[in-house]
Amino acid sequence: MAAEERLLLDADAISRTLSRVAHELIERNADLDRVALVGIHTRGVPLAHRLRRLVAERAGVELDIGTVDITFYRDDVGIRGGEAPLHAQPLVRGTQLDFGFEGRTVVLVDDVLYTGRTIRAAVEALFDYGRPARVQLAVLADRGHRELPIRADYVGKNLPTSRGERIQVELVEVDEVDRVLLISAPEEEAHA
Repeated sequence: MAAEERLLLDADAISRTLSRVAHELIERNADLDRVALVGIHTRGVPLAHRLRRLVAERAGVELDIGTVDITFYRDDVGIRGGEAPLHAQPLVRGTQLDFGFEGRTVVLVDDVLYTGRTIRAAVEALFDYGRPARVQLAVLADRGHRELPIRADYVGKNLPTSRGERIQVELVEVDEVDRVLLISAPEEEAHA
């Protein structure tokens, strides 16, 4: 039995959602010159670039931007001595943070907030590069099911899900289409 897909957000809805998040970011940060956006690989990076463009259009300020790779900070990546990994290992991408953190507000940007483990790893990675004054979180979608006490400062859409469902964000820069899907696993897969 194949998984079912349901369209939750199309390209226009994603655009409107990001526009609102950009407005909130401008409103909550009086000194935009001290704000930097850091996209979490993979889909957080194009979202951070889109937010940067929207903030520049609306406030006339070009925010510093960077990227962070959390691969080696994840708690589910097993590196074992000489043996094959237990699970498929994620692709390692580069971290690029070409600005100082001192006295800055760093806004981490990701596509979906789920358990909070990705965000924990991203904060840990950030602190290896410096200590910002504040760290905020912007996500396109919050699907619930937190395992850690982490919440987003800027949420595009709250999309409650069951454990047998997942949110799949697809962006033009990565997937050649802008949309957010709800993927429902067949009953036997959901309980496996």
